[in-house]
Amino acid sequence: QVQLVESGGGLVQAGGSLRLSCVASGSRIRFNAMGWYRQAPGKQRELVATITSGGSANYADSVKGRFTISRDNAKNAVSLQMNSLKPEDTAVYYCNTIDASILYWGQGTQVTVSS
Repeated sequence: QVQLVESGGGLVQAGGSLRLSCVASGSRIRFNAMGWYRQAPGKQRELVATITSGGSANYADSVKGRFTISRDNAKNAVSLQMNSLKPEDTAVYYCNTIDASILYWGQGTQVTVSS
């Protein structure tokens, strides 16, 4: 069983920055790929960024150059640094991982970007 807990969301003005964190417990995630997804009101959940166990990152086109995903395997954690935030980045952000073929999601953290 894996538990994922996100933190770091909040309200920020356009152009500002936030750093989201996701800490995993119940399993060692260093062998797992990790991902950040987001879901805006009335929209489907979408991929933001993923990072492999080796640290290779992949980003949605909409966040390339603004967001950076990183991981700290010693802390069982993955982070998402978000810079140059835009109102369209407003969403609930979720981290996920697959462990032993089971997909796990955190409870989400709200990010609101005001114009």
